[in-house]
Amino acid sequence: MAEYEWLLLPAAGSAMLCLLLVPLGYEVIARGVIFADLAIAQWAALGTLAGLYFLPNHTLAGAPVSSLMFALLASLAVHLIFRRLAEAKEAWIGILYVVGASLAVLLVSGDPHGAQALHRAASGDLLWANWPLVLAVATLTALVWLLGWCRPAWMTGAAFLPVFAVAVTYSVSLAGIYVVFATLIMTPLILGTLAGKTPSLAAGCAIAGHLSAIGLSVAFDVPVGPAIVVATLAMSLLWLFVLRGLAAQNPGALWPEAGRGQ
Repeated sequence: MAEYEWLLLPAAGSAMLCLLLVPLGYEVIARGVIFADLAIAQWAALGTLAGLYFLPNHTLAGAPVSSLMFALLASLAVHLIFRRLAEAKEAWIGILYVVGASLAVLLVSGDPHGAQALHRAASGDLLWANWPLVLAVATLTALVWLLGWCRPAWMTGAAFLPVFAVAVTYSVSLAGIYVVFATLIMTPLILGTLAGKTPSLAAGCAIAGHLSAIGLSVAFDVPVGPAIVVATLAMSLLWLFVLRGLAAQNPGALWPEAGRGQ
C-alpha cells in the first residue's frame, strides 16, 4: 500500500480540478460559446511556454505569472468579442485559439525540446502534481462553490471571465489543455444538458472518470492526460445510461430541472 501513497496528491488534484471546472463548464455551455474555454486555455499554455524563455522562475502559487497574464489577456479578448463582435463570435474565438496555438509553435520552434514542451502543455502530466498547484486549485474551488452558494448570479456577471481565466490558468498548469477542456465540457454537457443533472452530480461523475484514468495510467503505463479524456467521456455516457434506466423505472424521482443549484 505504501508504494501507492504518491498517488494521493494527483488524486486530490484531480478531485479539486473536477469540483472547480464542472460548475464553470455549466456556465460556458449556457453562454453558448463552447470554444471560449479552449481559447483561454490555449493562451494560458502559451503564457507558460513564454515564461520558460522570458520569465523563468516567476510563479504565483505554483503557476507561471506569464500564464496568468496571457489567460487574462485572452479573457479580455473574449469579453470584447462577446460585446462588439457577437454576430460572428464563434469565428473570432476560433481565430483567437488558432493564433494562440500558432504562436506557441513558433515560440518553441528553435528549441530542440520544443515538441516535448508543446506535448506537456497539451496533455499535461497530472501524476506529477505538486502541492502549491493543488492547494491553489483547492482554494479556487472553495471560492467558486462559496460564490455559487452565496451569490448564485455571479456567473452571469462581469466577474465570471476573470475568475474563469485564473481557474483555467491553474488547471492547465496542473493537467494540460486536453484535460481542462474535457473536464469543463463533457459531464456538464452529457449529464447537465442531456440529463438535467446538477453540477454536484456531474462533478462526482468527472471525479470517477479522473480517478479511473489515473489507475489505468499507472497500471498500463499510458499517458494520464489522454486517458482522463477518454475515461471521462466513457464515465459520463455510462452514468447517463444508468440514470436513464433508473428514470424509466421511477420517472418522477430522478429528473430535476437542469440548472438548479450546486
